[in-house]
Order: sequence, then C-alpha cells, then structure tokens
Amino acid sequence: MRFPRRILSVLAPVAGLALTAGLLTAATAPAGSAPARRDNVVTPGDFTGYGFDQCVTPDQRKMDAWLRHSPFLAVGIYISGDSRACREQPNLSPAWVSTQLAAGWRLLPIALGPQASCQPRFPRYQDDFKINPSSAPAGTYVVAQRQGATEADKNVDDALVLGIAPGSTIWYDLEGFDLTNTACRESALRFIHGWTTRVTARGYVAGMYSSASSGIKMLDDARVQRPGQFNLPSRIWIARWDGIPNTSTSYIREDGWRPGGRMKQYRGGHDETWGGVTINIDSNYLDLGRGSVADPESWCGGLKTTYRNYPRLTRTKAKASRVKVLQCFLTARGMYAGKVNGRYNKATRSGVVQWQTARGVRVSKKFTRRHWVSFLADGSAPVLKVGSAGADVHRLQRALNAAGRGLLPGTGVYDLRTEAAVRAYQRARSLSVTGTTTPEVWAALAAGRR
Repeated sequence: MRFPRRILSVLAPVAGLALTAGLLTAATAPAGSAPARRDNVVTPGDFTGYGFDQCVTPDQRKMDAWLRHSPFLAVGIYISGDSRACREQPNLSPAWVSTQLAAGWRLLPIALGPQASCQPRFPRYQDDFKINPSSAPAGTYVVAQRQGATEADKNVDDALVLGIAPGSTIWYDLEGFDLTNTACRESALRFIHGWTTRVTARGYVAGMYSSASSGIKMLDDARVQRPGQFNLPSRIWIARWDGIPNTSTSYIREDGWRPGGRMKQYRGGHDETWGGVTINIDSNYLDLGRGSVADPESWCGGLKTTYRNYPRLTRTKAKASRVKVLQCFLTARGMYAGKVNGRYNKATRSGVVQWQTARGVRVSKKFTRRHWVSFLADGSAPVLKVGSAGADVHRLQRALNAAGRGLLPGTGVYDLRTEAAVRAYQRARSLSVTGTTTPEVWAALAAGRR
C-alpha cells in the first residue's frame, strides 16, 4: 500500500502492503467459473525465493509472461476481507487458482478485514469496521478476540471456495498502527489471537502481514515478554522496505519464527517489466517451511554425478569418475550396456558415437567439454528460477558446471548461487540477463555452447 506523507511520518520507516483483495464466496463467485481442482497443492509449502503482490490479481497473460521471464515464483492474492481496496477482482476464480498452482506458482492468499482501532485510514467503507478496542470485562478484550474468530471463519470459507487446500497459509493483513496506544495494541493482539486460533482449528496455517515497527514488533514482544499467553501466527510477513531481499529486520529479534517462518516485503510499489508485461508490484523474499528442497538423486547405485568440472575424455586420457558419469547416463539413454567401471573403452566410445549421431553433432570418439555441456543439459526445457528444486535443477547445475560458469555443489535447489551462474552464462551467450532459466538458456546449453 502507498501511504500519504502525513501517515508515513507516523509509521516510518515502514509502510504497508499493497491492498489487494478478492472476497469470493459461493454467492459472489463468477457465474460459470470452473470448479477448483481437488488435487490443488498446499501453498506456498516449503519455499525459499522471490514473490510479488499487486492490488488486482493479474490476468492469465500476465501470469504466463512473468512465470517465464521474471525471477518471481510466488504471488500474493487478496482472497477475503471487507476492508480491502480492490473489492472487484475480475480475474480471481477457482479456475485461476488451480491454473497457477498447476503451473508452479506459489500462492499467498491474504485477507484484509477489521483493522486496529487507531489506524487512521480505516474504516474504508460504510460497511466495514475496526477492531473493537474495549478492554471489558477486566482487561480481556474479549470482543476483539471474538471478532478475530468470526473473521477467521469468513477467510477460511473464502479460501475453500477458491480451492486453496487445507494446510495452506492464510495471511492476515494488519496494516501499520500506533504501537504505543495500549488499547489499540492489546485489542489488535487479542483479535489476532482469536483469528489464529480459529484458522488453525480449521486446518490452515496462520500467517500475519504487518509493518516491522508495529504489528510484527507487537507479535515479537508478546512472544518474548508474555510467552504462552497468546496463540501467535506460525508465520510472519514483515513489511520493511529496506531493499534487502532477506527475512531480517532490526525491529524484531533474530530467533523468532526461525527456521522457516518468515518472509519480508523488502521493496514497495514500483513498476517492473518482464516478458514485455509491466505490473506495479511490491517485492518479497520468502523463506518458509523447510525452504526449497530437492529429493536426493539416485543414479547407478548412488553414483556421484555432479562435479565442478567435466574434462575432455580421450582413449589415452580419461578421468575414471567422469567416465562413470558418462557411462551411467548413456545407460539411462539405452546407448551403453556395459559395466559402469570408469574405463573409456570401445563400448563406451560406441555409446558416445550413438549419442553424437542422435544429437546431430560431428561424430568423434573424443568427448569434449562442449559435448559434456550438451550431454548434461539434454532433456526438457522447463522455466527454472530461485525457489525451483528437483531433477531439472540438478541437470542444470551439472550443465552450468560443464560450461565453466558454475562451480555449483549440485544441491538440486535453485539458490542464489545458481541464479548467479545462470546470469554469468546468459551474459557470456549474449542472452537477456535475468537469472531465470528459460527455454533459450536450455537451447544454448543443449547446443554445447559454453
């Protein structure tokens, strides 16, 4: 959200989240919209990488362009709450949700309902309201707590209509407020306690977005100074526009919500263009759950296949460990039937010739570095970016190492080191330098270009 200067002076140095919303109930779902898929995955799940949020949920053309070209793999969408700015969400539907999840996007469903009683910009409309600041009876703020539980039911119901699976995280957007106002702070805390309790009871993970200096600090102080008195969200979304893509801020202690419970909005509203499509966004960095993880590979009985370099192989000079990699992968392609023994023998060279013939490259019994790049990259050409994980990332990391651009350990996780290696390769091949592995990057690798 963009704050007026007079409010920024109160809430500095942190502003709030871009107000995006899309209250979608059975009564308001678009007529004829496709039902949600029953196999929708939990979102965002385990993930470390970049995300963005915008007021109006982007249409499919924009989502497709940004999936292919941008560094982002997570997107914030407002699904519920009467206090949202963008009440009309023409693109948001169960079909939209299922389509993005199937494509690999990590969704961050957000609700913006009642706000802190001292927040000067709310209520926004005649039919929304603030958190009740009454402390009665006896300092319990029970009315605010009940408000939180009621709002949680509304938010969960809206998530279910959209097909957001139980186990997913729902984020409550509590905009920045005056933390020194006791009644305002304590009622907001009790509201979040009630909201968190109910969201969790209904099978979702509770998360909260707020400015680092107000709502997030409120949670952290309650965690440390009043342990056990409140049910606090399992995950926090920190608004701190410091331009640093990490999950840290000096406003709260480093031990809270770690590991796997933090994300940070590190840059406020600005335009970015990817794939010829411009969107005004806020930028976020996520480190949630176990983070992005890849299942361990299993090749030829546990053979190590990822090395920092892949030297040339000839009849007289062939490193046994690399020959084993070649033999193992040739076996997987049906081009070698011998033992994986590390000997660059006649049968192995015959497999090399088969592969070269199939790839349409000049036939040679030597296996050059260019051959290695092409051989290791061979396969499909999926879009990969920070946060991606799995067999395709393993394959990419091997190919980049063979190209002399990586020195990557082969984790199968597209981390910042892998992104830097992709940038270096794109720069060397005069490709658009984005850090995202596109089909154009795969094509260059498959051609053996170093």
